[in-house]
Amino acid sequence: MERISTYCRKDGRWECRVILSAEGKKRSYRSFYGKTKEQAEQKAAGFYKTQSEAVEEAALTQITVGELTEEWLLSNIPRIKASTAANYRMKAQKHILPAFGKRQCSALKSKDISAFIQDKLDSGLSPRYVSDIIVLFRSIFRYAQREYNIRNVLDGIKLPKKTKPEVRILDSREQKILERYIEKNKTLATLGIALSMYMGLRIGELCALKWQDIDLEKRILTVSRTIQRIQTQNSKAKTMLVITEPKTASSKRSIPIPECAARALKLFRDRPDRYVLSGSEKPVEPRTMQYRFARILKNADLPSVHFHSLRHLFATNCIALGFDVKTLSELLGHSSVEITLNRYVHSSMERKRACMELIKPAA
Repeated sequence: MERISTYCRKDGRWECRVILSAEGKKRSYRSFYGKTKEQAEQKAAGFYKTQSEAVEEAALTQITVGELTEEWLLSNIPRIKASTAANYRMKAQKHILPAFGKRQCSALKSKDISAFIQDKLDSGLSPRYVSDIIVLFRSIFRYAQREYNIRNVLDGIKLPKKTKPEVRILDSREQKILERYIEKNKTLATLGIALSMYMGLRIGELCALKWQDIDLEKRILTVSRTIQRIQTQNSKAKTMLVITEPKTASSKRSIPIPECAARALKLFRDRPDRYVLSGSEKPVEPRTMQYRFARILKNADLPSVHFHSLRHLFATNCIALGFDVKTLSELLGHSSVEITLNRYVHSSMERKRACMELIKPAA
């Protein structure tokens, strides 16, 4: 569109004429009138603005889920941890984009999201993992709603009902077998197992632990970093090992070292700048520690359990020993006692039987 002229008509009004379209020799016009020249031109300018906004809005309705997701990721990367960004990108590329990447955001409907959720559940993904995907998808559309006024189709979508994950932990007999194995085989790998079993360390925190984080005189271990392998973008290597601050502020903590762990640590004490599990300036990565743990369980003729179950075992043993939940929650680095109770404390049949034996007839 292009303004042609502004002039005063014979009737005293001012007219501002603009071209709406021009095809060959044919042109279509629109005129705007006012009592003054300024009024006529302001009306024309308002029309230009309205038309421009309409064109921009029409363009926005064409934005695809793939384009929106990439824009959302780029806008968030500067303010989140590299591991978090990698996790978001992995979920988007593996689940959201294959299903919706080429679809226009404005064309998505609630039934599309519901069908997507059911498809993911049918494929074998856990309700908790599918919920994480939908929470991510919802955040992307909240950005679209805020920046482009695109309706958030995920508002009101119900998340799959989460089930409490079953975590197999070693029973008291199996724990004793593992403890005897550790006592007979004093290595850096068994040291790591002992620290998780007696102090509740996460595997990433354990692998990132340096001797400078351990004060054997005061018997305090400080958790200040974690390590994990993440996917990379625009790199020859598909993954990379990153060392960052712990997952939450509450995960940064100081833990008193019990005597049984202190004895094991004194056997391997090394230079402050060396990593505890490797005995060198290069860390052992979590999956390597998991492999070593699996091999030790096999050698000890114990059932296969995940390394993280040692943290659950620590929490369960602490409750059985009479720890108050607030103290245990802080030792584990949890943000709330609810997480500690709902996810990490397991009651064995032995414990249930002991509690039930306390029930007696009224005197």
